[in-house]
Amino acid sequence: MILPIDPANKLSFKRFIKDGDLVIVYERHDTMKAVKVSEDGVLQNRFGAFKHSEWIGKPFGSKVLSNKGAFVYLLAPTPELWTLVLSHRTQILYIADISFVVMYLEIVPGCVVLESGTGSGSLTTSLARAVASTGHVYTFDFHEQRAASARDDFEKTGLSSLVTVGVRDIQGEGFPDEFCGRADSVFLDLPQPWLAIPSAGKMLKPDGVLCSFSPCIEQVQRSCEALKSQFTDIRTFEVLLRTYEVRQKILESCPVNEGDSIERPPRKRRQGSAEGSNGTECSSSPTVVIRPSGEARGHTGYLTFARLKCFV
Repeated sequence: MILPIDPANKLSFKRFIKDGDLVIVYERHDTMKAVKVSEDGVLQNRFGAFKHSEWIGKPFGSKVLSNKGAFVYLLAPTPELWTLVLSHRTQILYIADISFVVMYLEIVPGCVVLESGTGSGSLTTSLARAVASTGHVYTFDFHEQRAASARDDFEKTGLSSLVTVGVRDIQGEGFPDEFCGRADSVFLDLPQPWLAIPSAGKMLKPDGVLCSFSPCIEQVQRSCEALKSQFTDIRTFEVLLRTYEVRQKILESCPVNEGDSIERPPRKRRQGSAEGSNGTECSSSPTVVIRPSGEARGHTGYLTFARLKCFV
């Protein structure tokens, strides 16, 4: 479970793995999978066989060994990790966009958030953590099977008390009238978000915030036109994330002889010398090398935010 809620409605993580828990099995930074723990279960991978019975009772973050002596780590299924391992039923939002959305929508515990569409539930999972433990996320998708799959995922990750999944065409029908004036924030991930903006305005509390995610700038232009009548402080962002690799390398360097006019670059080998002559001894030392990652993620989409006007 991602966010177990105790009887006192306090947000808490279970620190020890139990039968039936969901864990993220970490093999390496780009190889992880979600596994449901069962007493008689066995995980088979390239490192060997891992018995679930040996996981139970261990704290999250533990290193466990296979029958071959290799190891994996058992991590708690946080929203960040769940985003990396969930089934992609649709294109998903990733961590950079998600964190930006949660901040600019001003989501805090106790908020009521409306979302359309649900898709793979990547953003929904982070929204649920942000509103826990007294808030709620109501998410809608027009595709019945996608909504059912998302509902199963939220049950599996322990978020069903914080998330309600509905089947509805928000572009054509708008949000249900029962939410009029109740929502603190609204998030739209739709092909034609401008069709849902009038309904979203009715759902928001005074001074509430809306966000629309669109991959194309033409969608942004039409959405901004639709926002002008009811909303103010309209802004659009594109979040471009650039990661860097930090590694430690051993570099060898040779001393510069007195009188040399040009400084010698670092060397990787000891400089040899003829028999009987003085050789140059090169020293080595660990050095941290930082360089941009070769797999930089490019454009994902545009995030348009707007605040509902307060009419007095």
